[in-house]
Amino acid sequence: MQLFYNQDITADNKQFTFPKDESRHIIKVLRKQIGDLLTITNGKGYLFEAKITSADQKKCITTLITSTLQTPKPYQLHLAVAPTKMNERYEWFLEKATEIGITSITPIICDHSERKIIKAERFEKIIQSAMKQSLNCYVPILKEAIAFKDYIKQDFTGHLFIAHCEETDKKSLKSKLEPNKEITLLIGPEGDFSVKEIELAIQNNFTPVTLGKTRLRTETAAIVACHSVAFTNQL
Repeated sequence: MQLFYNQDITADNKQFTFPKDESRHIIKVLRKQIGDLLTITNGKGYLFEAKITSADQKKCITTLITSTLQTPKPYQLHLAVAPTKMNERYEWFLEKATEIGITSITPIICDHSERKIIKAERFEKIIQSAMKQSLNCYVPILKEAIAFKDYIKQDFTGHLFIAHCEETDKKSLKSKLEPNKEITLLIGPEGDFSVKEIELAIQNNFTPVTLGKTRLRTETAAIVACHSVAFTNQL
């Protein structure tokens, strides 16, 4: 099954018209014709089946046949991850985290961050592509980049963790995870969180955790965390 994505489609629509760029892709590249069926999601849990009624490269029009609301995952995972020095490493993380299952991603700018500017539009496209590839009907939310000191002041709910490499008392993430919970986890930059940032997180009720005995790259640590939470919630 090939999954198409458009955030504007709703269960109230009788018809839906794709924008010009996607219309061209559907009709010219994929060679879809009148009467062909398409599967579409709005990234908010809905899966639609639609029939092409006008195969125009500039304006592909469909009639919606069915709409089904998919059951969301039994947990929520919010990752706040510092941008990596090499941009493609962060993009790899976004792709794999979307495939595994994540609720939201927040790029956090830390004391040791070497990259402080992100390409939000490109990141969004990577997330959307990974959502479609994995046949997921919920698109993860990419939040605006924010300084660590500002991020940590927010009102959080659920279980709060910070993963760092300092030689201090830390719990194993595996030992702290429980199924069907809301989780926020902080992952630092290549140079790790500063001592001041770790202390600030602890003051704001974040529990220091370790992801294993080996030192992991930022993007690897984030994927390990994603998989650990997903595995804990497997039936």
